[in-house]
Amino acid sequence: MTSAPTAALTTTATLTRIRLNRRSPAARRDLADAVSLHKSVMLLAPDDLGDNPRQQAGLLFRLEDATNDTPSTLLIQSHQPPDLTRLPRHYGSTETRPLHPMFQALTPGRAVRYRITANASAARRVLADHQPVDNKHGKKIVALYGDDALAWWQRRAQQAGLTLTTTDITPARFPRKRSRPADKPGEQDTPAGPVHVLTRFDGLATITDPVQLRHALLTGIGRGKPYGAGLLTLAPA
Repeated sequence: MTSAPTAALTTTATLTRIRLNRRSPAARRDLADAVSLHKSVMLLAPDDLGDNPRQQAGLLFRLEDATNDTPSTLLIQSHQPPDLTRLPRHYGSTETRPLHPMFQALTPGRAVRYRITANASAARRVLADHQPVDNKHGKKIVALYGDDALAWWQRRAQQAGLTLTTTDITPARFPRKRSRPADKPGEQDTPAGPVHVLTRFDGLATITDPVQLRHALLTGIGRGKPYGAGLLTLAPA
């Protein structure tokens, strides 16, 4: 059965689509700078949420590149309808819809189309002393590519209550902030900020466990969620 907190969130969660306005300085900055984009998304989190406001607000997002028909689009999922007045002026055209109908439609055996841009990665033990590590356990987080990335997504999809039928893999753009030169002699350059290798997975799947799938939809999948990874979206097949 779905837990009470999860059940409540499935009735209030929303998905917001923002078609970015390239004439907006703020939108152009966010398209080129992942840290700036993160900060703009975090404007939609209510105040006073404690140490993990993104997680508490359920904010997940994905940046989709422009096509011949549409401008660059920002998809933002949140546990509650966001206050879009907090975005910069003329940032883009917005549309918010409730996700409750989608959650109600998650039934075992149902075929769906899925999309997720994810940080496919794994922790590898470092043997050489001179190699940098990412945590106290002596392991380094490494990006996965090709068949390794596909195997990562197959495992994560199964854990999320999906059996994959087809999968297309596309490298996704990660807008990286450039390092800023020091303003004065003796100062150090400002570092470029976090970098994630993102991969987009698209395809068909069958729902096997709606409870696990609801959890994955609400909390996201994998690392890099503050920087545009982990948002799983579904559509009828």
